[in-house]
Amino acid sequence: MRYVLRFGALGYLAVLLLVPVGMVFYRTFEDGFRPAWDAVTTPSALHALWLTLLIAGITVAANTVFGVALALALVRGRFRARGLVNAIVDLPLALSPVVVGLALVLLYGQGGWFGGLAEHGVKILFALPGMVLATIFVTIPFVVREVVPVLREIGTEQEQAAETLGASSLQVFRRVTLPAIRWGVVYGVVLTLARAIGEFGAVSVVSGRIEGKTQTMTLYVQAQWEGFNFVGAYAAAVVLALIALTAVLAMSVFKPKEGT
Repeated sequence: MRYVLRFGALGYLAVLLLVPVGMVFYRTFEDGFRPAWDAVTTPSALHALWLTLLIAGITVAANTVFGVALALALVRGRFRARGLVNAIVDLPLALSPVVVGLALVLLYGQGGWFGGLAEHGVKILFALPGMVLATIFVTIPFVVREVVPVLREIGTEQEQAAETLGASSLQVFRRVTLPAIRWGVVYGVVLTLARAIGEFGAVSVVSGRIEGKTQTMTLYVQAQWEGFNFVGAYAAAVVLALIALTAVLAMSVFKPKEGT
């Protein structure tokens, strides 16, 4: 029974993950490396990649700071609406990304609460700010949900000891709390990065999908597929997969082993 469970679990992962991803890699390079390289080095592909990395970088930075602060508030803070805030954090996991994009259109579009910003030169929709807001929204939970259990596990004894020795709140956080939660933060950052570079639904609604301007790599994949440029679609998908795999592998390599 033990071996049946093992092979069953591995077979399940292989069918759902390894085989489909492996087929994408195979179809990308079945005609050689050169066609795939040419497909992802066109000006539109390079701009889509640059825009994707820019949005992911801004999202990771914002959600890391906000996620750690919110996790500290949920675990260390005492306020009446904590249960409500805790539930709201998981809202992006329950909502469809398309709903998120539509909500941003209603909020910042013509007739929305903040629709007048465009008249003052602040363009949100069909521009970088709207795409960043959409990506931040759908990736909010990851850092929070990775840091909260770590904070609960480490408790407050070391922090209280540092405070009794005269350390300020900033010193306690920098020298005690942050080192203790660093790998929770790293896991959250990796998940946020992977989700940000692969975001499609919300970004597709607010971006306008303008080639060379507001087209991310995921939107580029769709455009190439619909244009019957299958090599371009496969090659761009491989680039996204390699970025995510590199982040995960780097985290596994540099994470210290338990007991060291």
